[in-house]
Amino acid sequence: MHSKSSTFHSHRAVTTLAALLAGALALTACSGSDDKKDNGEKSGGPTGSTVTLPKLNGVRLEVAAVWTGAEQANFKKVLAEFEKRTGAQVTFVPAQDPIINFLGSKIAGGQPPDVALLPQPGAIKQAVQKGWAKPVGPEGQKELAKNYSQGWQDIGKVGGKQYGVYYKAANKSLIWYNAKAFENAGAKEPKTWQDLLTASQAVYDSGVTPFSVAGADGWPLTDWFENVYLSQAGPEKYDQLAQHKIKWTDPSVKQALTTLAQIWGKKDYVAGGQDGALQTEFPQSVTQTFTGGDQPKSAMVYEGDFVQVNIGETQAKVGTDAKVFPFPAVGSAAPVVSGGDAAVVLKDSKAAQALMTFLASPDAATIQAKLGGYLSPNKNVPVSAYPNAVQQKIAKALIASGDDFRFDMSDQAPQAFGGTPGKGEWKDLQDFLKNPKDIAGAQAKLEKDAAAAYGNGG
Repeated sequence: MHSKSSTFHSHRAVTTLAALLAGALALTACSGSDDKKDNGEKSGGPTGSTVTLPKLNGVRLEVAAVWTGAEQANFKKVLAEFEKRTGAQVTFVPAQDPIINFLGSKIAGGQPPDVALLPQPGAIKQAVQKGWAKPVGPEGQKELAKNYSQGWQDIGKVGGKQYGVYYKAANKSLIWYNAKAFENAGAKEPKTWQDLLTASQAVYDSGVTPFSVAGADGWPLTDWFENVYLSQAGPEKYDQLAQHKIKWTDPSVKQALTTLAQIWGKKDYVAGGQDGALQTEFPQSVTQTFTGGDQPKSAMVYEGDFVQVNIGETQAKVGTDAKVFPFPAVGSAAPVVSGGDAAVVLKDSKAAQALMTFLASPDAATIQAKLGGYLSPNKNVPVSAYPNAVQQKIAKALIASGDDFRFDMSDQAPQAFGGTPGKGEWKDLQDFLKNPKDIAGAQAKLEKDAAAAYGNGG
């Protein structure tokens, strides 16, 4: 069995969040730049202090995460605030996926970072099993209890003990689109999968390729699958597959892959065709959707709220040129899949625990919220801290969902299956993207790799 956290939510509540999100995103037509006025408010900025931290003059800390680019730069500003308040010196250590392997080599060399941000509950579990992770201290736990819903606290627990502080969340049930391309095609925001196919055809008929698919990176492919599967097969089946209590050869998986092939299997619906998609990395899948004037490489790109960071590298404005709709309902309810990164202590010290306490506080998250392209599961981060209307609605919807979401399935899996480039589920779905006709072959490979990673049948 594997990471049963976040598997206690009713179907009804998931439907409610999807409806709420749909309503929220319908309001996002307003321009993304008119919400800057409250940046100086007292509850926000680096000056607002809700948490007491110890003096740590001269202490050095290392923090590892797989973040790059703008995401890394923004997180370093959060660490700089911790330095300012405590006197500690913090070094950011860039890690590679899979982070467990990266940390393993650091630990073997006697150089573990003090704190690491782990992008999968499966990785937290492995870090605990290997004896690397240290439990969150009393101050950190107090902040968690004050600022987080039970569901977000529980995903950071292993064997009932708190090891992870979820610093960053992701809403992974969003499709971003080029407003101009939709307008030119007379396409409407879809509510159902059938509507999505209709919109795709309208876009295609107008001379623009409907989708960019980031096939060079395996993880966006797993996210595509999870949204289709959760909506079509339902939450109970989703939880069973996440724990490998049912096999990947199950008819429900066949149905989801068949549905996915309605987009992935149409060469003309995917920018560059299947071969081109397999060469397309995630940042490019976004930027090529929002550049090229009336002739972008594609009209739509699927991924989480963090897509905004990459839209920020183009001239497109979120809310006007770049708009978003919730992943359409394939079955009876639209899916709500979330992900996130949790801070875990690897070298226990007063300073490492102080950083955990800071990351669990609204103070840290508010700094990064203002910088955009970031979402916090911390319910005491003021919504006004988010820099635009789109981001504010996504944040509101996440907090309003309470515990009624499903955590990313591949992130719940052992890392060998769900979190390793070129292996397991990532590789099997890349092969499926290459040849979307071979559904039975894809299922057989997925089951073989899952059985090996979960230890035969889970």
